[in-house]
Amino acid sequence: MRLTLTVLAVAALATFVRTTKAQAVAPRPLRPVHTFSIVARDPLTGEMGVAVQSHWFSVGSNVAWAEAGVGAVATQSFVDPSYGRNGLDLMRGGTPAGEALKSLLARDEGRDVRQVAMIDAQGRVAAHTGAKCIEAAGDHVGANYSVQANLMANDKVWPAMARAFESAKGDLAERMLAALDAAQAAGGDIRGRQSAAIVVVKAESTGKPWADRIFDLRVDDSPEPLKELRRLVKLQRAYNHMNAGDAAVERKDNEGALREYGAAEQLVPDNVEMVYWHAVALANMNRVEESLPLFRRVFAADPNWRTLTPRLVKAGILPDDRKLIERIVNAGRRPGNKK
Repeated sequence: MRLTLTVLAVAALATFVRTTKAQAVAPRPLRPVHTFSIVARDPLTGEMGVAVQSHWFSVGSNVAWAEAGVGAVATQSFVDPSYGRNGLDLMRGGTPAGEALKSLLARDEGRDVRQVAMIDAQGRVAAHTGAKCIEAAGDHVGANYSVQANLMANDKVWPAMARAFESAKGDLAERMLAALDAAQAAGGDIRGRQSAAIVVVKAESTGKPWADRIFDLRVDDSPEPLKELRRLVKLQRAYNHMNAGDAAVERKDNEGALREYGAAEQLVPDNVEMVYWHAVALANMNRVEESLPLFRRVFAADPNWRTLTPRLVKAGILPDDRKLIERIVNAGRRPGNKK
């Protein structure tokens, strides 16, 4: 009797172990985190990117993956972020996007609930929509892009994205944003909207990943994530011009620097910091008379910039010239007024 019980206990334990192992290995879908996205490459510049919107907090932290000179990946539905890292690793090693995606899917027991798209630096594209992705779900692969969506209000969403991307004008970021807008206009996520993100990288790696991202923006929580994402893209464009202006100053290309600073201010005319550094650049070019109206405008908006100005001398950002600093600090100040 005791032997029989022991045998039964061992058998039960073996069954428990097998079941536990099976549960550990089998995919355990949670919530469908991510919804509609686009991966794309600009054939003229070679830039690559991902743009996405979802009714889920911080969609960009898991969906969007891109690396200059390598490719871009969107991983969504019952998301597995490892598709992003591993997909880029494979493409970096020379594996085409299609083969990279096929390889990763073959090893994934949860492939039926995944939705993934990849594009490599040569513009080769691949997409997968698992059979168990929540309807409406699908993808469309075109020249240098793929659009994909799941948990949509209807099956018109991804075709609308494709048409919008193909017909839109502008750079890669603008065209991808047009695709997202079209998705929302066609019905979008059946749950609504909450977050959005965009990543755009250069065609070739500089070896400095932080310098290779043209756009890397996220709206983690907003009632209007696409509107907010567009605002941030516009602001990033302006700061890209500012950075280009600083680089031109380093090359002693004064006119080029002023063009870049002017372009930045046209995009966001109310940004006083951009006006301030434009004025500082003019002062360093010995174009003081041109700088003073800009300094006056900045100081009128916020007197803290006036307080900051003398501190730039020690940092080597403005010349150690007492009379020059006094002229600047006194710009817009009434006679006898030291405030």
